[in-house]
Amino acid sequence: MSAPFLQIQRLRKTYDQVVAIDHVSLDIKKGEFMTFLGPSGSGKSTTLYIVAGFQSPTEGRVLLDGKSLLSVAPNRRNIGMVFQRYTLFPHLTVGENVAFPLRVRRLPDAQVKSKVEQMLKLVHLADCRDRMPDQLSGGMQQRVAIARALAYDPPVLLMDEPLSALDKKLREELQTELRRIHQQTGVTILYVTHDQEEALRLSDRIAVFNKGRIEQVGSGEELYAKPASRFVASFIGNSNFLPVTLAGSNGASQAVFPNGKPVSVGGFDHALNAGDNGALMLRPEQIRIRAQPSAEAAEGGLQVVVRDVTYLGDTMHYAVATPWEQEIAVRTSISSREPSLAIGARAWLDWEHESARVFAA
Repeated sequence: MSAPFLQIQRLRKTYDQVVAIDHVSLDIKKGEFMTFLGPSGSGKSTTLYIVAGFQSPTEGRVLLDGKSLLSVAPNRRNIGMVFQRYTLFPHLTVGENVAFPLRVRRLPDAQVKSKVEQMLKLVHLADCRDRMPDQLSGGMQQRVAIARALAYDPPVLLMDEPLSALDKKLREELQTELRRIHQQTGVTILYVTHDQEEALRLSDRIAVFNKGRIEQVGSGEELYAKPASRFVASFIGNSNFLPVTLAGSNGASQAVFPNGKPVSVGGFDHALNAGDNGALMLRPEQIRIRAQPSAEAAEGGLQVVVRDVTYLGDTMHYAVATPWEQEIAVRTSISSREPSLAIGARAWLDWEHESARVFAA
């Protein structure tokens, strides 16, 4: 197996007594789209800025293709960078902005012209070469910034929340463009965002940051289906957390709800033991809601009362109350709805036991 292309090794960064990142380690493959996902202050941007050279770590190393970057000045690292704001030179045309890093590197005029044309075609702005930045929309300006960052063929492109200033529709359009650009160029991308949908849409793998540490690394599907912690389960997608007590030897795969009803679980935090209290995670879309209990149900049979029903086109959203008065969210397809389930009606919930996971309370 080949060595990782970009290696982040036990990075730690402190400001006085405040720990911004705490021994963060990550291996990134060449050509991979890796996203750092987490809430504000979780350490994702600090990690990115250390890779870029804008900050120095208190401890740790960053290796690119086996060579340390920490002693290399930011402008010598040959790494592309796209920021949240477009940071275009307002007095230069679109073409001149894209050409700027090539001029700095003293490339011949013919090569600069050819590269600018290539980059503007890549971001679908070939007819905007002579426009000024203030003549472009926000999305177009950010595409120019991406073209400029890629113009000198950097091995790594760093992107710090580059789409967060755009509206939802434009953001989704640019996400599609980014996937296309990544596929066409094959550049290694490190991308920072707090938007879970954006991370799922763009990434080959996602590193979930929380309080200066990486909680879990994996594909979007892995993180969604098998979260390693309650934080990951709540940050990636929507989850219900129901109180349970683990039963059986060493936690086994059985738990008990507060009303005494037993439930099988598909996985649990191995730090938990029999008798420990935990939180059973169920995704809203993994729960089936019925007007009558089902004898064929693999797991569940939990009786609830419907508190609210919301029609959202292709889905129905239910808010239901458990016997211990906890509200649970349920989401079903419109084709599987039961018209008799109105507000105040009794209902029964069931689910596949593999989808139920228990974390520390």
